[in-house]
Amino acid sequence: MPFFPVAMGGHAGLDSPVGAVAAELGITPAQAALALLLRRSPNLVPIPGTGSAAHLAENMGSLGVEMSAGQFQRLADTA
Repeated sequence: MPFFPVAMGGHAGLDSPVGAVAAELGITPAQAALALLLRRSPNLVPIPGTGSAAHLAENMGSLGVEMSAGQFQRLADTA
């Protein structure tokens, strides 16, 4: 169970694989990281931290992300 699932550091940059997929989908890198985990397994429950209503809304936005098989595989290969 991931307790700190949001992309950080080099993985969160706009020029990273997470950032590239996020840009393709028109979402933030944090949303792409959460969407990856949500798609990976129906038994996996990410626990992202949030310090504001805006971050909560951003995190919840990952629930509706429809990542292609190719995008998923690109991110899964980097995890």
